[in-house]
Amino acid sequence: MTIPDNRLPAERPRLRRAAFLLLCLLIGAGLWIPLWRSLAPGGWTFWEGVILFAWLATLPWTCLCAANALLGFALRLGFRDAAAVVLPQLRHLPPSPPALRTALALCLRNEDMATVLPPLVPLLDGLEAAGAGDRFTLWLLSDTQDPELAAREAAAVAAFATLRQGRGIPVRYRRRMHNTGFKAGNVMEFLDRHAEGHELFLSLDADSEMSAPAVLRLVALMEADPKLAIVQQLIAGRPAPSAFARLFQFGMRAGMRIWATGQAWWQLDQGPYWGHNAILRIAPFRAHARLEPLPDGRPILSHDQIEAVRLHAAGWKVRCLPAEEGSLEGNPPTLPDFLLRDRRWGAGNMQYLALLRRPGLTAMGRVQLLQAILLFVAAPLWLLLLAAAVLNAATGGGATTPAGPLLALLLTGWAALHAPKLLGYAELLLCPDRVAPYGGRAAVLRGALAEILFTTLLDPVTLADKALFLLRLPFGGGAGWLPQNRAARGIRWRDAARLLWPHTLLGLLGMAGLLAAGGHAWAWGAPFLLPLVGAIPFCVLTARPAFAAGLRRAGLCRTPEEEGVAGPPPHGFGGERAQEVSTVLRV
Repeated sequence: MTIPDNRLPAERPRLRRAAFLLLCLLIGAGLWIPLWRSLAPGGWTFWEGVILFAWLATLPWTCLCAANALLGFALRLGFRDAAAVVLPQLRHLPPSPPALRTALALCLRNEDMATVLPPLVPLLDGLEAAGAGDRFTLWLLSDTQDPELAAREAAAVAAFATLRQGRGIPVRYRRRMHNTGFKAGNVMEFLDRHAEGHELFLSLDADSEMSAPAVLRLVALMEADPKLAIVQQLIAGRPAPSAFARLFQFGMRAGMRIWATGQAWWQLDQGPYWGHNAILRIAPFRAHARLEPLPDGRPILSHDQIEAVRLHAAGWKVRCLPAEEGSLEGNPPTLPDFLLRDRRWGAGNMQYLALLRRPGLTAMGRVQLLQAILLFVAAPLWLLLLAAAVLNAATGGGATTPAGPLLALLLTGWAALHAPKLLGYAELLLCPDRVAPYGGRAAVLRGALAEILFTTLLDPVTLADKALFLLRLPFGGGAGWLPQNRAARGIRWRDAARLLWPHTLLGLLGMAGLLAAGGHAWAWGAPFLLPLVGAIPFCVLTARPAFAAGLRRAGLCRTPEEEGVAGPPPHGFGGERAQEVSTVLRV
């Protein structure tokens, strides 16, 4: 049964947002103290002024990380079902099966269909077993432009549809001749021309995996509250055959649980949309989320958050469900793939600068866009801070800097930036029922230590890459919106060197400057500069299949989906039927 809005608990958004802002200010004040005590003694040099400016400019993102983490940690420890606290519609779900009809819409572009289609098998089987098969249709929405690839794609879908014939959920395929508007255009064209008879659509990417209970819960949420336009479920990384993805997503998973819970508490009905593993109401999405080009004629690349902001402005609710069960995605398998994805996101997010001043947006909508911008703008600011610190040391400016406050500044800043995952690990270690699926406390602790070491080596490389990319972006250095590589593969030394020589050179120049300054200046810069110097071997090592196999044998960074699975499972919710489909498609 559907409940009216007035039966949902009063949430007082202004009070919550004021409390969140106060928490951010308190964190910022706490971080200011060691900075002042580090720089103020002995007077100020020009480069220390630059350090102060750059550090203050990065502070909003740092405070956002720490405040979301503290809120999320408190909610997840204080309530058995924190998701229902931040998404009260969960308490009023109608009984299944669903009444509304849903299109399962999966977007394709130059994908390996033998890896895309098998994960759909357990989802479709589960929906049919739940007696809901007549309420769903699977749509494969292709933007593949190459005729040969398109022919193979169509043949694979036809074979898959034949295997599914008579089971309940129809399988449909549509390919556009021109990929106008990229994914956003693909989705809107489908909604305009093919979605008749459906009230909802579930947005899936080619690497998405969702379970039937997770999808049915999303549909039930939409039925419980007719003002919901989007419910975005939390997304975890699916079991990865590559070492890079395995290490990265272990920390990402811990951090996103905490971050999303804290953020959902204060953003309430004006939450985020990440483009997939989310359910959307078709009528308001068609009416309000249609994207026109930017003033200079370019298409909007990062469409998802703009679509959510448009729905906020039209009075519709966009909510986040901070629960990861039944919702997975693939992560980039190697460092080059990861950097390429970051560049695509950076190019898209920086377009939001042209949209911030548009009339009609809510204050929270502008905050959402600004948050997406800060994620990338912080990178060149950190690079500026590093350069200023090296030049300050090289010119003798750091001679009076006291070691104690400087160490406190580095440690508190690092802890604040990484607070979501650190508190995510703490949550697991403190809760026996939550740590058990990961193999127990010892397994989580070993995985956390391995991931922190990995991230210590990764973060300087990604920050430098974002900064260098953003510096090139105004001069036509955009990455475009290219298809993604999703397959684990090794990286040759020469390919890694071709990509990462600027990062290595930056590290060498920085270390040379600090060594020339004398004293212990080099030791303070080593945690950031040495990973840059070692970026090339780091790239090669984390892409090696043998290294990934060693991590699996050691059980490092194991996730619940791997429990009881020998070797690297190809799909998080797979099984014999999924393997059978994969075999048929490959043949």
